[in-house]
Amino acid sequence: MKQLALQHLAPLLLALALPGLASAADYTVQPAASKLGFTSSFQGQSFDGTFGKWTAAISYDATKLATSKFDVQVDVSSAKTGDNDRDGALPGSDFFNAAKFPQAHFVTTGFRQSGAQVIADGNLTLRGVTKPVSLNVTFKPQGSGATLDVSGSVKRLDFGVGGGDYADTSVIGADVKINAHLVLAAK
Repeated sequence: MKQLALQHLAPLLLALALPGLASAADYTVQPAASKLGFTSSFQGQSFDGTFGKWTAAISYDATKLATSKFDVQVDVSSAKTGDNDRDGALPGSDFFNAAKFPQAHFVTTGFRQSGAQVIADGNLTLRGVTKPVSLNVTFKPQGSGATLDVSGSVKRLDFGVGGGDYADTSVIGADVKINAHLVLAAK
């Protein structure tokens, strides 16, 4: 009798558990309306930059953070700051070393709530070095799509960016702020 009851109970339990296992919604980034940028400083003056070539696989649902995921690949040679000297130096071996390490890669390892703020924890690989990075996430659904804003900060020397002769943080700031505004369409 117990076995018969378990046979009927098992499908019911499975049906109740499946909605909790549902995955987050997948989105396609609209590149023309999106921006992946950074802010740093040189000789005390702040400057902004952007990456012109990158891809992002976004799966996100604020109610299903356990199944949400970001996977971003960046072509580091596409960095532009509006200064010809700096733009020429960034892909070089002293900074991004794009010839040896053409891609930066960020992939989430999880999401967590800190008060009203959602934080994406993940690993950033840059110049062959992988370190944990946490980014603040603001997700706003809009019609069948959404906007996704992320921000955070990394220490450039943790990744060997601007080491050697350029390690002096009084000339080139130690912190690089990451900022992105992505316009998303539902897949």
